[in-house]
Amino acid sequence: MSTQGTPDVTVTVIVHNDAERLPRAVESVRRQTHSDLEIVISDDHSTDDTPEVARRLAAEDPRIRCLRLPENSGGCSAPRNRALEIARAPYLLFLDSDDELPPNAVGSLLAAHREREIDFAMGAVRRIRVDTGRRSTWMPHLVQERRTLDGIEADPRLFFEHLATSKMYARAFLDRHSLRFPEGIHYEDQLFSAQAYCLAKRFTIIPEPVYVWYVAPYASSDAASISNQRYKIANVRDRVHVQRLIDAFLTDSGHEALREDKDHKFLKHDFRMYAGDLPYRDDAWLEAFADVMNPYLDVLSPGAYARLPRAERVVLQLVRDRRLSEARLAARGLGRGVAPRRVVTDADGRTYWGERLPASADARRELDLTDLDLDTRPFFSAQFRHEITEITRGPGASVDLTVRTYDPALRLPVGPQRATLLIAPGPRPLTVPFRLSPVRPGVFEGQVHFDVATAPLSPAGFAGVRHPLLRLTHQGLANTGLLLAPLDFPPLSTRVPYHSGATPHRVTIEPEGHGAGRLQVRWEPVGVTARVLRPVVRRVARPRVKRAVRLVASAVR
Repeated sequence: MSTQGTPDVTVTVIVHNDAERLPRAVESVRRQTHSDLEIVISDDHSTDDTPEVARRLAAEDPRIRCLRLPENSGGCSAPRNRALEIARAPYLLFLDSDDELPPNAVGSLLAAHREREIDFAMGAVRRIRVDTGRRSTWMPHLVQERRTLDGIEADPRLFFEHLATSKMYARAFLDRHSLRFPEGIHYEDQLFSAQAYCLAKRFTIIPEPVYVWYVAPYASSDAASISNQRYKIANVRDRVHVQRLIDAFLTDSGHEALREDKDHKFLKHDFRMYAGDLPYRDDAWLEAFADVMNPYLDVLSPGAYARLPRAERVVLQLVRDRRLSEARLAARGLGRGVAPRRVVTDADGRTYWGERLPASADARRELDLTDLDLDTRPFFSAQFRHEITEITRGPGASVDLTVRTYDPALRLPVGPQRATLLIAPGPRPLTVPFRLSPVRPGVFEGQVHFDVATAPLSPAGFAGVRHPLLRLTHQGLANTGLLLAPLDFPPLSTRVPYHSGATPHRVTIEPEGHGAGRLQVRWEPVGVTARVLRPVVRRVARPRVKRAVRLVASAVR
């Protein structure tokens, strides 16, 4: 390609103090199947080796240009906007330095632009968890088929896909509307994307992957991305602030009819992320959170609340009513089918969360659990709550647990109950029976000795995490639910010589540390298990090897 000509696409790579990962991001652009492009590395005034790395990359490829901001802006907007000022191509794409582009990203998005006149094209985003390697697609239901829409009104669900990096924009579209990233605020993608969706007359969605997003959900505080710094009240303020800016834009641009869809997105996505963290926040944080969040919750569309699952509406209402300790309890059951500790019934037979009747009509509507049929649903799907109230270390890899089971709908008969603790790190589960004795109506308690060393591991061992479950049996029926652990007990770790020392492991019993806060057991092979057996098992488990084994087996039949 001639360095003097106009490239087809400008890919901006923004970076700040990320010298280690920047080469990977840039290389993903250099290896694009469509090579007629320029790469602008926009450095938000890094203080590590990033400037030197950027200059070295530019020396290796004439398509690369370097831009360095005179001072750190503290966000993504300024480095993107400064790159926009010098971009030469008619189409623009944005990449963060900790992510990558799939090889066909530029070519696929550019082809969509060339098929018809559109304002932007967007594609699928592949998410990769850096802690587990697990792969998934971001908002897959929105990008599962190729389609061209005449405005976001055709599918308002797209508010959920608020990433600016999954889209290739026509430069003329951005300039026509003076559309730039808002500087001085966080969550700039949400405002920019909402504006782009509403201003675009036509855009195309393709199912092909166009972005690889590396997600580190449990990064340390100093390494966490802005989105993952939810422990900061300033983060809550930033998120609410940008929502108010979006609301103002919808009104000013004549798109107020989309407000309920946008409010639903905020409740289902943004608030939901904070809700999952509530069990881990102290009283002062919860009070500050309610101070910031509640004034905004009060102005959201009632229809947006009505579209949420009941469990999420309960947490929202408990926060709005400032029943914050109860909001903690409710948040541990989000998406898990965990019952409240107690429910209360009014004179009309309607059932509500907690120990007291809600004080207002709104609260009664949101905390009403009657439709969950807690007292009549089949036993296998009945909702109980199992909590560990005490953990005592025993000999070796064993612990003694005190377990309390809450039965708010009084489904269990009076008297002792048969229970089983079970966990399956190998081909067969470890099952430990014990008894739950009644404490008072709807509450049972029991003790169980849980020895992880007796778990039946395969000869190749096991590397990973498992969460014990608690199973109740009644009249030949079984109900299995998760086991909530204390949120902050110290991890208990020891070496276990499985199979008489042939497959040793380090086993750790710990709190889950996020989400519901389940009891968690982690197995890590050590010694010969880690050096020899596990690598052999991984090679044998490859699809190609499995196919070969099946072919040989069929040939000798």
